[in-house]
Amino acid sequence: MAVGVPDAERLRPHAHEGGPPHGGRYPSIVDAIGHTPLVEIARMSPNPNVRIYAKLEFLNPTGSVKDRVAKALIEDLEASGRLGPDSIIVEPSSGNTGIALAMIARRKGYRVAVVMPDNVTQERRQLLGLFGAEIIDSPGAKGSNGAIELARYLVARDPRFVMPDQYGNPANPRVHRDTTAEEIIADCPEVDVFVAGLGTGGTLVGVGRRLRRHHPGVRIYAAEPMPGEAVQGLRSLDEGFIPEVFDPDVLDGRFLVSNAESIAALRELTEREGIFAGVSSGGAIVAARRVAEGMEHGTIVVLLADGGWKYLSEDVWTRDLRSEDVDSLNLW
Repeated sequence: MAVGVPDAERLRPHAHEGGPPHGGRYPSIVDAIGHTPLVEIARMSPNPNVRIYAKLEFLNPTGSVKDRVAKALIEDLEASGRLGPDSIIVEPSSGNTGIALAMIARRKGYRVAVVMPDNVTQERRQLLGLFGAEIIDSPGAKGSNGAIELARYLVARDPRFVMPDQYGNPANPRVHRDTTAEEIIADCPEVDVFVAGLGTGGTLVGVGRRLRRHHPGVRIYAAEPMPGEAVQGLRSLDEGFIPEVFDPDVLDGRFLVSNAESIAALRELTEREGIFAGVSSGGAIVAARRVAEGMEHGTIVVLLADGGWKYLSEDVWTRDLRSEDVDSLNLW
């Protein structure tokens, strides 16, 4: 059972505590992206000498860390002059990046088509429709790799399609270097370990490189799904596609996490800390706890990529999750 940090230690004043500008006033919803809080999750730490802080990325406007990436990708397209009057922004996505692109594109007046596996949750499809995006289905059995393959085929076939390419565009890790990492340093300068799920790799690479400049001894760990398991938002490097933005040299290690472990962790996070996070966040929590168990003392920051409300249709929090039930869950 997790052991919480003693109250006296937990209440110790920190640099920037009570002061960072997480609110503010902005000219548009796009400008409000980022500035997410860092919250201690003391009841989730298995080690009384290790403090774990969660970066709550589901408090971005569309509910995920991908708001940061989508904003950077569209700004990169604008700066490069690739968007014409007939252009259609097309991007492969299991949901979050597509939703973020659709929201920003609607605000800016661009057309968007999202290529996504045909077995994603209904919440994602509904949100994309609300933001005016066209949905192009790819085979669910092929996961995100199938969506990437189809999107690239469409771009090669029709010059109207312009793909910002979260998997290969340096704007992805760059925005995490310039925003996510800077927020972590401001709010938790004593960070010893950073943990996040392995998706495109942009978060781990961008944050990891910047934290290493801040503190050369910081360690960077990835949560990666078990081969053959579909944990939404995470990818296994053993599936044959390694994103161009991913740099394995940034990592100190990778932790394989199962669907069952991820779901158990996100349920515990809701029950013990009142934090309603998504499935990939559960996987990141599993990895963070494994790291904490091996530390004498220190501070871990774990990034929670999205919220739980996009998974409600799958009864992740309530159904009996025996092994066969886990396998039947539609977590894309």
